[in-house]
Amino acid sequence: MSERPVGPVATSRLLVVEDDESIRETVGEALRLEGFDVLTCADGSEALGLLMEEPRQPVDLLVLDLMLPGLGGLDLCRELRRFNNNTPILVISARDSETDRVLGLEVGADDYLVKPFGLRELVARCRALLRRARQRTDDPVQATYSYANLCLFINECRVTRDGNDLNLSPKEYKILELFITKPKQVWSRDQILEKIWGIDFMGDSKTVDVHIRWLREKIEVQPSAPELIRTVRGFGYRFG
Repeated sequence: MSERPVGPVATSRLLVVEDDESIRETVGEALRLEGFDVLTCADGSEALGLLMEEPRQPVDLLVLDLMLPGLGGLDLCRELRRFNNNTPILVISARDSETDRVLGLEVGADDYLVKPFGLRELVARCRALLRRARQRTDDPVQATYSYANLCLFINECRVTRDGNDLNLSPKEYKILELFITKPKQVWSRDQILEKIWGIDFMGDSKTVDVHIRWLREKIEVQPSAPELIRTVRGFGYRFG
């Protein structure tokens, strides 16, 4: 039997959203044995109600299947992020292509685990996401960062360009936040993947290049000749 975790992780509440009853019960019981408080539901609409409607259920981590009846997992991610709900999301899905993984992460998931998976790996990924979320909460941060014509508001997860709000995806916002809080620092693709997608991300590092291209299209005057996010050949990217 694995040891029961101590400290904040031991009292974390997880919501498992899975329409397959066998998987839902197995995952829920495995997480309970590790000391987590676990809620379960079988569809996305019920999960959205638990997370967004009053009285809300405080949840520290969402374990989410994509193939759900009614409101699907991808749409649930979009809805949560649209309303600035930053609950960490671990997707569990039988969809194993790179396109599926990139899409899941792009719409707001923090990690992606392909079925079938080992329960020990599931628990490890849950703990890693909870640690990262707790570190973000504990670390004191400056509320606003400005560079050139950009202004990033940490507490609002909002970015403006020349005073106008930019419509950034969650990953684009996180990349810009990483860059603008540490201008001039050179970041390799692997470092960006670890910081934004997490150390357990199994996808291609070209994912970073795609997101950088999308971000440049939104913040650069001339995306083909970027002045803010510069490519450092052989190393990675530098902001400013």
